[in-house]
Amino acid sequence: MAKGSTLTIRNVPARVVRGLKALARRRNQSMEQEVREILDEYVAERSSVLQQIEEGWDRQTRRPTPGEIDAWISAGRE
Repeated sequence: MAKGSTLTIRNVPARVVRGLKALARRRNQSMEQEVREILDEYVAERSSVLQQIEEGWDRQTRRPTPGEIDAWISAGRE
């Protein structure tokens, strides 16, 4: 495995830490490894979704205007 960077996260709620520790225990690994795997899976999933969105945009004949996007967002809130 390639050496990665160090990431420090402060002010994590105690309930989140307890949950991470419990997940790690169930999978018989360290909390640090559990967090690495969660982050890796999340980023991979988000990247895949963004790629699908971008491919969809590439197939469009034209881009929507900012006004059209605002109207769609407003309609979704009604």
